[in-house]
Amino acid sequence: MDIRPRRSALYMPGSNARALEKARSLPADALILDLEDAVAPEAKDAARAQVWAAVQAGGYGRREVVIRINALDTPWGKADLEAVAAAGPDAVLVPKPGSGADIDEATRALTSAGVGDKTRLWAMIETPRAILNVADIAAAARRPGARLGCLVMGTNDLVKETRAELSGNRLEALYWLSAAITAARAHGLDVLDGVYNNFKDLEGFRRECAQGRALGFDGKTLIHPDQVAIANAVFAPPEAEVAFARRIIAAFEDPRNRGKGVITVDDRMVELLHAEMARRTVAIAEAIAAAGAS
Repeated sequence: MDIRPRRSALYMPGSNARALEKARSLPADALILDLEDAVAPEAKDAARAQVWAAVQAGGYGRREVVIRINALDTPWGKADLEAVAAAGPDAVLVPKPGSGADIDEATRALTSAGVGDKTRLWAMIETPRAILNVADIAAAARRPGARLGCLVMGTNDLVKETRAELSGNRLEALYWLSAAITAARAHGLDVLDGVYNNFKDLEGFRRECAQGRALGFDGKTLIHPDQVAIANAVFAPPEAEVAFARRIIAAFEDPRNRGKGVITVDDRMVELLHAEMARRTVAIAEAIAAAGAS
């Protein structure tokens, strides 16, 4: 089982050399080096050069390094892809796809630009059209030669485009969030929750992380380093959950239970589907432990 924890994905502005350097020491699971929203038009070229140099230099350790490029139909998209091809990040985050065809186009563009096969594609879900077509977007992961590996919620853009006003429990956004999670799971993808804008409100951030985990997100995108530790803690499986998962796995592996579809563990009825869930829980916990030891 190939599992990579993505509890925390921290946006870092590509125009800020100090931030790119600091990112090498932060305990985030993923770093999104941003060439799009966080960079003014007049700073795009300089930011691209800085991000290319930072990724080339390495030193990010176990952290998953992702470059968010500008849309391919902008004046900067082609040059961004050329820089990605030379730098070789773990993934490219593509803004504002509206359909599966847009994912296919981005995949072809990556290949045509010479981007290596190891570089995956992440997709922002940040427009009403993307929400309406999120199942079609996620289905692109099933096609031959697909690179799509993760969906990322762009809740700020969705609020802007829909004119919604989010309350503390995000009731107004639950349709968007659940639609993306359901589509991602249907096609074997990870999916990350959107950002929490008030980075000084750590308790509010913790509550939103807990809500996101309960909904089914794999992790959360972040705007400030102070949010990393909370996201890592909330989106990691608790020790008791991991221990119970190990007991489920062991019970199904017991020769006395061979061929059984339903057994009892700790006075609870568990089925084969629970064994599958348990294996994923243990795999995530072991991946987190391995990353912490590296």
